[in-house]
Amino acid sequence: MTTPRFLQIHTLHSYPAALLNRDDSGLAKRMRFGDATRTRISSQCLKRHWRVAQDEFAIHGIPGVEKAVRSRNVVERKVIQPLRDADQINKEILDAVENAFNVGVYGSSGTTETGRQPLLLGLPEVEYLHGKAAAISAEHPDDAKAAGDAAALLFNTRRGEGNNFAAFRDAARLPGGLEGALFGRMVTSDPGANIEAAIHVAHAFTVHREESESDYFSVVDDLQREDEDAGAAHIGDMELTAGLFYGYVVVDVPGLVSNLDGCDAGDWEDADKELAGKVVEHLTHLIATVSPGAKLGSTAPYACADLMLIEAGNRQPRSLANAYRQPARAQVDAATDAMSKYLDKIDRAYGGKEVRRVMSVDDCDVPKAERLCLDDLATWAADAVRNGQAV
Repeated sequence: MTTPRFLQIHTLHSYPAALLNRDDSGLAKRMRFGDATRTRISSQCLKRHWRVAQDEFAIHGIPGVEKAVRSRNVVERKVIQPLRDADQINKEILDAVENAFNVGVYGSSGTTETGRQPLLLGLPEVEYLHGKAAAISAEHPDDAKAAGDAAALLFNTRRGEGNNFAAFRDAARLPGGLEGALFGRMVTSDPGANIEAAIHVAHAFTVHREESESDYFSVVDDLQREDEDAGAAHIGDMELTAGLFYGYVVVDVPGLVSNLDGCDAGDWEDADKELAGKVVEHLTHLIATVSPGAKLGSTAPYACADLMLIEAGNRQPRSLANAYRQPARAQVDAATDAMSKYLDKIDRAYGGKEVRRVMSVDDCDVPKAERLCLDDLATWAADAVRNGQAV
């Protein structure tokens, strides 16, 4: 039995002939590791697909959670536009309020769309801003300058409510939405609005050297006549890769409970952990079953994890990526064996203090890990969070 301050989730996913995550040139993302080039999937890509997945375990299917929206146009389209649509407030008044809010939310360059960074705002924050905009507009119905000054004052750190979004946090539970509570938020214009991520996601990479090829393709014109020039209407190529990927996710349980419940992270064991447990249950399923990927129509890059190992423990997490510093064979049994041998070395060096459970498609022998199906594994992880004890 141990206190699960951290849950470490290790996975192996296999994908053939896919282009899971592209760089700015349209090629698969790569990295060097252990003197070998590997295919890579960025953490941003992984989190995005888990966040927007629409299935039985979608995070927004959890009762009692608030959504969030990431955009450069939240003020314009979610805060001010509903007031414009009502057609009851002078346009100059709304323009002044909108400009002041854009600067307050996005910083000094927020007056132009290109000057704004996409910012994650929870729906409670959006509704709070909408209410403030409506109130300011009603208070100054005929004076655009006064309305703009009042809107700017809302974000003034000396005389207004403050630029630290404190009022947002006091107004509702999960002010940054569930996405903010899980994956954090950084606001360059206001460090006080930052939310520490409770879910830490590493970039996934192939356990073996990269495997890629250029796929040449042509497009046939269905209306081409026999007397016209023979040949394809279009010729192109794209990169395809295949790989067995190691993934690593850490759940900071005190941080997660704190972000969801509003308590101090040091008091997480005495807080209500029901929602945190439900989040972990859903997240476990999403990590195992939701695939990232571009070129969906031409590659169908859908796969479930061949292996998922979850460790619950009280000490600082550590990745098992070094099991693959020496490239492994591109086979699940070889990758599982490399992981198990490296984990055994870690246990002998530092002591095996984590409680482990594993889901595996094939038979495996992971040190000190009881084998479960995915449903039972997700339930076990959720119960460890709810109870504050992993058995």
